[in-house]
Amino acid sequence: MKWASFSVHGVAGYGLVTPGGVQPVPPVFAARFPDLRSVLAAGALAAAAEVAQGNPRRPDPAALRLAPPVPNPGKILCVGVNFRAHMKEMGREVPEHPVIFTRYPDTLVGAGCAVVRPRISAKFDYEGELACVIGRPARYVAREDALAHVAGYTCFMDGSVRDWQMHTTQFTAGKNFPASGACGPYLVTGDELPDPAALTLQTRLNGTVMQSAPIADMCFGVADLVAYLSSCMQLEPGDIITTGTPSGVGFARRPPVWLQPGDRLEVDLGPVGVLCNTVMDEA
Repeated sequence: MKWASFSVHGVAGYGLVTPGGVQPVPPVFAARFPDLRSVLAAGALAAAAEVAQGNPRRPDPAALRLAPPVPNPGKILCVGVNFRAHMKEMGREVPEHPVIFTRYPDTLVGAGCAVVRPRISAKFDYEGELACVIGRPARYVAREDALAHVAGYTCFMDGSVRDWQMHTTQFTAGKNFPASGACGPYLVTGDELPDPAALTLQTRLNGTVMQSAPIADMCFGVADLVAYLSSCMQLEPGDIITTGTPSGVGFARRPPVWLQPGDRLEVDLGPVGVLCNTVMDEA
């Protein structure tokens, strides 16, 4: 199944993605489960799919604005320098443990929306990533059981303000500018992607391929990350884990390639979808 969250004329909703478009859940179901996070927490995806398929109403595609699939995650946990080739281009050694930093929900926009280059920096960079969404609570989960706690997968663009990221050894300052990242277009459930390591990620800037790598090149795979993070915190339904970016980022190129207003970014993960965003300057 594929799920989307959206707004129509400012009213938020969510629905099942079908060949004919987004099929929203009916109002009576949405009154009980107002967003995908609440559906995941209740283990009610199958029920949501059933009522969405029976709903005759569809939003006007011209008025539909996609949001991140889970617009209100409790946690967004990001993994840095997790691809071997990216470690080399960033001058880093293979870590003993995953490098973890956090983002906040207001840093993300949905597919088709513009990401914002902040006015205090010209060093705005792209990072295409695979993200997983937690579907069941996870605490002290073994690696072999970890994927059973994943609801599904989505594309992620970890927009990075590099000079602020490098102020200290902690990445947080450069990763949390408002609307600097993106997530979507859909949440694709895990039953459609039993082996996320089989995916290939490609990031394109204005049609030019900038990043291309198999997800299998990650040092710490999805199961490793869920097991590790569930050992130091409680993972809850709707939490997002981003898994790191491959080589080819703008910062590491000579000369560097920084995002400019009007640029078009695409993060392509094949069956997970293509996340498309433009770049705009902060007003």
